[in-house]
Amino acid sequence: MPKLLASTAVLDVVLVVIFAVSGRSSHHEALSMGGVFTTAWPFLVALAAGWVLTRNWRRPASLWPAGVCIWLITVAGGMALRILAGGTAALPFVIVATLVLGLFLLGQRAIVGLVARSSRNR
Repeated sequence: MPKLLASTAVLDVVLVVIFAVSGRSSHHEALSMGGVFTTAWPFLVALAAGWVLTRNWRRPASLWPAGVCIWLITVAGGMALRILAGGTAALPFVIVATLVLGLFLLGQRAIVGLVARSSRNR
């Protein structure tokens, strides 16, 4: 269980950073550490809040309800923090962020769940 917890947490962080890098890249923005951090930090803070609020350490690969709640908290909290920090949250960005983070955060949990079920059935 500790290995699953650590790998899920690290993968969540990596996926949020990949989201930030891909967004910056698609808009031809600098891919410097500072630039990526500027884009990623609101979503990373919201991701951490999602983990705490859902107590995700209990079942780190849970798709429902924790995974869905973490995804929604990451999107909503990330957007709120982004706006509070003086950034923008245009509707197309909100839609893309919701879809991409949903695919990333829920997708990794779905894959882990399938692998775990497959391992149990062997």
